[in-house]
Amino acid sequence: MDIMNIVYAVAVLGILGAVFGLLLAVASKVFEVKKDPREEAILSHLAGANCGGCGFPGCAGCAAAILAGNAPVNACAPAGAENAAAIAAIMGQEAPSGERQVAFVRCNGGTNAKKRFEYIGVKDCISATKVAGSPLECAFGCLGFGSCVAACQFGAMSIGPNGCAVVDPDKCTNCGACMSACPRKLIVPVPASKKVHVTCANRDKGKAAMSVCSNSCIGCGLCQKECKKDAIHVENGVAVIDYEKCVGCKLCTKVCPRDAILPAATAEEKEKYKAIKKAQAEKAAAAAKAKAEA
Repeated sequence: MDIMNIVYAVAVLGILGAVFGLLLAVASKVFEVKKDPREEAILSHLAGANCGGCGFPGCAGCAAAILAGNAPVNACAPAGAENAAAIAAIMGQEAPSGERQVAFVRCNGGTNAKKRFEYIGVKDCISATKVAGSPLECAFGCLGFGSCVAACQFGAMSIGPNGCAVVDPDKCTNCGACMSACPRKLIVPVPASKKVHVTCANRDKGKAAMSVCSNSCIGCGLCQKECKKDAIHVENGVAVIDYEKCVGCKLCTKVCPRDAILPAATAEEKEKYKAIKKAQAEKAAAAAKAKAEA
């Protein structure tokens, strides 16, 4: 009798399991959410790093956003131009054009920036800003605790020998993670082919900027005056380059008294350029004098 009860119980459970399984199978078909096959195709062309640089929750979120029209086909910077073009084809759009961008840190202060106090705490830039406004005298400088380095999933960020964050342009994908991680918003995208950059974001007046960092831009305007292409201007107290106009002649680097423009000119290069300018001025003066006497 006991054995029969067990058999019946097993049989009932088996039947119930089969019925509920059938019901679940029917329900899954009835309530199935149709997924656009393009979403999987788009996802296959994303970087797969789930870095969050696109602003969406992982690559799946980015693919869904692109499909919904809430993100551009090149939203995933690490995927590169080739994959962006493939995604554009999937979406029936034209491939995006434009030069590859890389991140750049607008600061070269580091050990050259004056400190208000020695910070001892969590090695994180955001945490450092919470302590009396930050340990630096400069309110615009890189704190050097590596929040950007921790955020980068591609090994493109590091803290340089002078204690300031630097970018390896060959590894950078311009995903934007480091830009979001920097509490002072010092990291910006620049064209990968451009080599002349202003390494300062300090908007203080000349004397004030000079007092907090030996590498700070003081807004003197010599670079703006020297540029033959109208590609650099002092805006809000700091030099800013118009990359569409910049031809990389480096004249601005030769007249910057603070070496705040990369690639910084050597003392020899600066003296040579001064000599050239002096010779040109003397020649122009002689020509003007000869014309006046004629």
